[in-house]
Amino acid sequence: MAAAPPVLIAIAIATAFAAAAAAVLHGQGRAKSLRARMALVVSPYARVSHLADTGRQRARVAMPLAGLARRAGAVFAYDPIRSDVYPLRWWLVLPAALLTAWALAALFSNLLGPVVYGLVPACWIILSRAFFRACEQRRSQALYMQFPDALAMIVRSVRVGIPVTEGIAIVARESLPPTNVEFQRLASQISIGVPLVDAMREMALRNRLPEYRFFATSLALQSQTGGGLSEALENLADVIRKRLALRMRAHALAAEAKTSIGILAALPFVAGAGLAVLNPDYLAVLFTERSGQRVLSLALLSLGSGLLVMRGMIRRSVS
Repeated sequence: MAAAPPVLIAIAIATAFAAAAAAVLHGQGRAKSLRARMALVVSPYARVSHLADTGRQRARVAMPLAGLARRAGAVFAYDPIRSDVYPLRWWLVLPAALLTAWALAALFSNLLGPVVYGLVPACWIILSRAFFRACEQRRSQALYMQFPDALAMIVRSVRVGIPVTEGIAIVARESLPPTNVEFQRLASQISIGVPLVDAMREMALRNRLPEYRFFATSLALQSQTGGGLSEALENLADVIRKRLALRMRAHALAAEAKTSIGILAALPFVAGAGLAVLNPDYLAVLFTERSGQRVLSLALLSLGSGLLVMRGMIRRSVS
């Protein structure tokens, strides 16, 4: 059998390369078009770092000093738009945090000297931010754990022929707080004429939960492209339940470490209480003499540092 001429081999190789390049370019074009279409639908629900959402715009109109309040609140991790999230008012939290910072400075001044009072503002900000962020995380955790049940209510409503808006109203009536509060606000906005997509976008931005953004995106896609809404919401609820189960398992595995932390933290105080009962004069040295105060300050600093390190390790392992 005669060998093919080199020209024909070169033509065949060039044709194959051209076909492969055309296929790759066609696939890239379709992928780019799909990404552009998805970005057009999803971009309103993406995470934003600027203050352009609807609630903040209303706050700017309602409060003349909204800009100053937002900047001051950002320092202390306080959001005036979400004031209902915090169990205590800011004018109670900030003075309490300042007094705690001064008390800590007075305690550790025996160990580090008067220079420690210069750290009072930083300690004040850290304590305030820790309180406000803890409140937000606790509420977000409650919303996250209740969200699968809320989605299940909406799915059941849609499957029996009830509109989505009525399903949202059912969730607002039947669910537990804080989910019912959010869906009551959503149902109120829909009832006064706000489009469902816009109301969902505002709720997703207000709560800062990825699952709420997924919910809003699903409704937006269904309203623009059609498709089975109940299947999409049911899959989302199933994914959230699996993630919750995995998180609960991680917390269960970390329960032993948490118990150990509690025992180690309580042991010095229990031993100190026992010494105070058996030999008060022996323990009084830690409070009456300067050397004893330094030892006490160093012990509390070491204990607090160890607890923070162990807490951080556990949170990182179960996150």
